[in-house]
Amino acid sequence: MKKLALLSVSDKTGIVDFAKQLEARDYEVVSTGGTLKALVDGGVKAISVEKITNFDEMLDGRVKTLHPRIHAGILARRDNETHMQQIADQGINPIDLVCVNLYPFKETIEKPSVTDEEAIENIDIGGPSMLRAAAKNSQDVIVITDVNDYAEFIKRYDADQLDADYHRHLAAKVFRHTAAYDALIAQYLTKEEFPEKLTLTYEKVQDMRYGENSHQKAAYYSEPIPEKYSLANAKQLHGKELSYNNVRDADAALRIIAEFPEQPAVVALKHMNPCGIGTADDLLSAWNLAYESDPISIFGGIIALNREVDLATAEKMHAIFLEIVIAPSFTDEAYDVLAKKKNIRLLTVPFGPIDAKGKDEVSVLGGMLVQDRDLLHETAANFKVVSKVQPTAEQLKALAFGQNAVKHVKSNAIVVTTANQTLGVGAGQPNRIDSTKIAIEKAETKPNYDQAILASDAFFPMDDCVEFAAKHGIKAIVEPGGSIKDQDSIAKADELGVALVFSGARHFKH
Repeated sequence: MKKLALLSVSDKTGIVDFAKQLEARDYEVVSTGGTLKALVDGGVKAISVEKITNFDEMLDGRVKTLHPRIHAGILARRDNETHMQQIADQGINPIDLVCVNLYPFKETIEKPSVTDEEAIENIDIGGPSMLRAAAKNSQDVIVITDVNDYAEFIKRYDADQLDADYHRHLAAKVFRHTAAYDALIAQYLTKEEFPEKLTLTYEKVQDMRYGENSHQKAAYYSEPIPEKYSLANAKQLHGKELSYNNVRDADAALRIIAEFPEQPAVVALKHMNPCGIGTADDLLSAWNLAYESDPISIFGGIIALNREVDLATAEKMHAIFLEIVIAPSFTDEAYDVLAKKKNIRLLTVPFGPIDAKGKDEVSVLGGMLVQDRDLLHETAANFKVVSKVQPTAEQLKALAFGQNAVKHVKSNAIVVTTANQTLGVGAGQPNRIDSTKIAIEKAETKPNYDQAILASDAFFPMDDCVEFAAKHGIKAIVEPGGSIKDQDSIAKADELGVALVFSGARHFKH
């Protein structure tokens, strides 16, 4: 008796050739609907599933393979005499191979004008049922859901290498596929912000040479439908593959530069912290400000620019070693200059706002933390002056700039800035005074330090930061406020003639 192969696919790539290969290897092909038509039109002697079920499809095709004569044929264990006798008594033939791929739900919901009705009609029911049944009985049934596995199956069949490990590999792939399919449906239908079950799915972008360190294995995955403004949507124009650390740094740079859309802006980043941020009326001037913020740390850094890279800016960047340059686009002349360096990565990203509906997920041992993104953009309109000294209009601009920069620095975070340039960054110290000292030490050598303000990501637990800043020439400070010792900081500011402003919003970044 011939082996029975059931083929029912939405993606018909290569299916006719695969069916012919099966026929040549003594399989009888059974199929449904559009797949059957494609096979018959292609010269395959396929029979319809109705001839197996003796039941016409109904409900506009919603029910055609959901039938005991299909599922019993798939699920019957060949080593179980009772199973085999039961299907024999019903005149049911065992199905030896199931090749199914699913309705294009992902492609459907990607359409800008998709309706709920259209999306729901593209939720496959019979396909996952057949796949799961075949995968459950994978010791007896070959199950294929990926068009890329057709050739591998034929190769193994001819070499008599359809061993238990291969069956299990295909079954596991099926359950990953159906789980991802269901997860995407669940995400589409879910309205709760934090549901009782968190169903996420990601698709592999690439295997990486290693992870954060050379002894760690790693891979990069993206969302099935990546956000428009994201590294997952980036186009790499030049350079070798991104590393694990490159991806994390580039993501951080994109998050930072999204804070400054109004003007040409440049962010220089190193190890997840900005080492220079500059904004100006033109991109070259913004680059100069970012570079001058910290010309040492920028070496080997990641650069994000929010305007098309021109020749003049490219020539400046070409003069130093940089890992990555990300921008909306590059002029041909700018690209030619930067691409002279073999190892620099050049990426374009469709710039725009960060998706406010998105969540940030962080893995912890045994679980995951999920939270809203910190998309609070600080403006001086929300500040409260708590000192006797009032900040000037220019200082208020700098204070807002500083708060929007410091929120992207690892806590405890202190940034010393002007209204359009970071001068010093103190990041990740166990206490706030050390971060303050680091930021000021870097900043006070800059020629425009007399215009500097200091911004803190969280409140001052005591007045030492205000005192140190004031004694080193800082005239205005912004912090969230909220400490039980706020009054000490206010008193110290008044004593030393510093304008102290409370933003009211903390920006911890761990």
